[in-house]
Amino acid sequence: MWLTSPAGAAGALELPLRLSLVHLLLRPMGPWPVRAAMLGLAAAGLVSRRVLVAPLTWIVLALLVTARLVVEWPLPDNHIYLLAYWCAAASIGLAIPDAGASLARSSRLLIGLAFLCAVVWKAGLSEDYRDGRFFRVTLLTDERFADAARLVGGLSPAQLDENRRFLTPPPAGAELLQPPRLVEPPRLRAFAWAATWCGLALEAVVAAAFLLPGGSGLGRLRHVVLLAFCAVTYAVAPVAGFGWLLLVMGLATVDAGERLLVRAYVAAFLLVLIYSEVPWAGAALQWLGGS
Repeated sequence: MWLTSPAGAAGALELPLRLSLVHLLLRPMGPWPVRAAMLGLAAAGLVSRRVLVAPLTWIVLALLVTARLVVEWPLPDNHIYLLAYWCAAASIGLAIPDAGASLARSSRLLIGLAFLCAVVWKAGLSEDYRDGRFFRVTLLTDERFADAARLVGGLSPAQLDENRRFLTPPPAGAELLQPPRLVEPPRLRAFAWAATWCGLALEAVVAAAFLLPGGSGLGRLRHVVLLAFCAVTYAVAPVAGFGWLLLVMGLATVDAGERLLVRAYVAAFLLVLIYSEVPWAGAALQWLGGS
């Protein structure tokens, strides 16, 4: 059957497909039946090329990711939806003769549209993003950003705790005799501003680079801006799964024979893994003498 037959023209697609399965193994998801099936299929794909490049593998993975979305709706992160699209695109691409061109085109459009939606939402529909509130609050309240807020923003642990108390609303009708104060050093405000506007500008460039038609020059720009986005963003943003997914799709658009770009994508994939597993900001604080 064509659903279980290896794609004869998979070729250079095997690496992004394998990294996709590594992503699923590193970040298993969903209720236990979905998680068990996903882990088993991902492991089988890594050890067997026939499983890796069979369209049925990716159809089943797309259905498993979709099942997770349905069961946990509306809580799943945005990139889980993108992961379902990617698995579906892989199944379609592997089922047709020119798998490489099909998946490269799908990947380029998925990346471009994902970034375009992000830009439209943030710049056009989210006032709390445009005025800087999103990152000003997130850097103070999300524990995953605590070390970065201290290292880059110049906050002490006591100031961070006081800011969190300031942002915690008292019970309805209650008033504090000694309300905490908000401490925002200039470095923290600058950090929030850069995260807001530099991030948005880079996302707009990525969206344009992947959606606009162009030759080899634009193709190289696509890779440069996507690699730069992942290298910078996921040093702070605690969503490694999103970074891996973007890098896998970007790798699927690399022309055959461009070994330097392939190595750059693999290195970026490993870099995001290091970001996610090594508390570099906390280590830097300790090295600098922070408590």
